[in-house]
Amino acid sequence: MKPFRERNPVPIGIAGTLVLLMVMMLTVFAKNIPVFNGGGQVYKANFVEAANLQKDREVRIAGVKVGKVLNVELEGDHVVVSFRLKQGTSVPRLTRASIKVKSLTGSEYLSLEPEGNGQLDNKVPIPVTRTTAPFEVIPAFQGLANTIEGIDTKQLERALDAVSGAFSDTAPNVRGALTGLSRLSRAIAARDDELQQLLGHARSVTGVLASRDQELQQLIVDADSVLQVIAARKEIITELLQNTVALSNQLSGLVRENRAALKPALSNLQTVIKTLNDNQASLYRGISVLAPFLRYFTNTIGNGHWFDTYVANLGPFNGGIGFPQSSTITGTGTSGGGGVQLPNLPGVTP
Repeated sequence: MKPFRERNPVPIGIAGTLVLLMVMMLTVFAKNIPVFNGGGQVYKANFVEAANLQKDREVRIAGVKVGKVLNVELEGDHVVVSFRLKQGTSVPRLTRASIKVKSLTGSEYLSLEPEGNGQLDNKVPIPVTRTTAPFEVIPAFQGLANTIEGIDTKQLERALDAVSGAFSDTAPNVRGALTGLSRLSRAIAARDDELQQLLGHARSVTGVLASRDQELQQLIVDADSVLQVIAARKEIITELLQNTVALSNQLSGLVRENRAALKPALSNLQTVIKTLNDNQASLYRGISVLAPFLRYFTNTIGNGHWFDTYVANLGPFNGGIGFPQSSTITGTGTSGGGGVQLPNLPGVTP
């Protein structure tokens, strides 16, 4: 096999150039190749407004995710939304599209409502007559705040007063209506600062809600989980409440039936408690004194089934046989206690 330096460089250069062109074309049009984009067909829909719909948002049919939004761009007097659906998704010819809000504070997605027969042509966008954009509450309140902030309430009051004065000689109904408008303008002017504060606080609230979108979604999901658990344990909770009521009824009956016997017992118990409280110092002193005796006694009998003890000042016995003044007596017994057996001594009757 010839090395490259001995080959004709012209064919090698042409082949390398073709390979580079193929790589460039593949890079540019990779998104249109099913192998790279995961398959599926691309459709378009025309909307009057985008309603904050963004790229990579979900596309759903009957609440099931079937694709994602590829692009949102302005084209003339309308917005074109391009989206890709999963392979095998059926889109009838008269399918409707709408932008819906997924959460309380935004996170829109594209919803498709299949209608009609046949298959939707992916080369023809869904017209504006079959698309719907949502009304956004938060931008509406923000726009209201900005609009009202720009109103000169003093000038509005003077204008309405002038109109009311000009129509003062007209019919009573017209005059009354204009008088009401004048009073309304004065009320608005008098509450100008309060209205500004109210709208400012409303803007702050909407901003906080928008920044805590994920937390609100998770709160709703957790609340739904709790409700599902309660619904699944409905029978157990009902039985628990019924058993609690039955137990309370039985306790009430028990107290009612044994009231005559419980009263003396409680009275005696109160007397016992009073006696213990009155002799608390003596009881404490007795326990303190008994503790050393129990400790030594336990050490004496804790060596096994026998114990040794020391008897002091053991005097002489009848019979003339002397006995030491102090002697050691070996006793036998059991671990559970028992008597002491003296050894047989001369002249001693056990």
